[in-house]
Amino acid sequence: MRQYISILFKGIAMGAANVIPGVSGGTIALITNIFERLINAIKSFDFNALKLLFTGKIKEFAVYTDLYFLIAVFTGVVIAIVSLARIFDFLFENYPVYIWAYFFGLVLASVYFVGKTVQRWNIPVVLSFLVGTAIAIAISVLNPATENDGFFYLMLCGVAGICSMILPGLSGSFILFIMGNYKLVVIDAVNNLDAGILLPVAIGAIAGLLAFSHLLSWVLKRFRNQTIALLTGFILGSLRILWPWQSPVYLMDQNSTPILKDGAEVIVSYKQYIPDSFSSDVLLAIFWIIVGIVSIALIEYFAAKQAKKEI
Repeated sequence: MRQYISILFKGIAMGAANVIPGVSGGTIALITNIFERLINAIKSFDFNALKLLFTGKIKEFAVYTDLYFLIAVFTGVVIAIVSLARIFDFLFENYPVYIWAYFFGLVLASVYFVGKTVQRWNIPVVLSFLVGTAIAIAISVLNPATENDGFFYLMLCGVAGICSMILPGLSGSFILFIMGNYKLVVIDAVNNLDAGILLPVAIGAIAGLLAFSHLLSWVLKRFRNQTIALLTGFILGSLRILWPWQSPVYLMDQNSTPILKDGAEVIVSYKQYIPDSFSSDVLLAIFWIIVGIVSIALIEYFAAKQAKKEI
């Protein structure tokens, strides 16, 4: 029971990370040593699993799919998303620099802790790292699409969002932001429990998760060092998204007046800048960067301690 409570809290951490554009729940899974187990458990939902389920062999089905582990993880993820959506909405509205700073430090530290799990660095591994970094940077400079509540587009958002959520360094929330549906799905639909929006997203997410887990498991088994290096590059490249000092760029009409949608100005991108002085706000942001770094160091410490106990 104590093991599953620990997994539940790791799921909560993953869910909290996924709410933030630029932070990946897969990063949390990787540094807390549940990433490969998570991928393999999801991948196990195949024809053999269905056969066990429909023939009434529930215990065998639970063991085959690592069901209790998955329940603990995804219960934590759901708890975090439902409970933190409103909180993060408030924090981004009132303290955006400090929130970005905290997660910048968190992801910055993750580069080291994930990268050190690569067993051997050679030319193919280094190239994988550089490719991962380049891909993440390229994604970060894309201009967001406009909001779209079409059923099949929402399904596509679910597929893209869930695949990036489990990939360390690629944020599901940021992918939704690029696709124009971050506010619609993560903030509005979750807060209002809008089934018309959440259902197609969930259908796409489930289908994408099952398909993508097979591919990722195969790649990890055959090219582990290159894959971890690629994911480390994703994490490093995502730092550009999380730079704390950035101001929103609004969608304008021909008269340079912000266009409103549902009473709110439409954000199309963020313009990053470097502070011109060490004000108290800048120093406080630096403090939160350090807190983010320490948070990951503590997560890594307790995860390693837990792993030793399980051995």
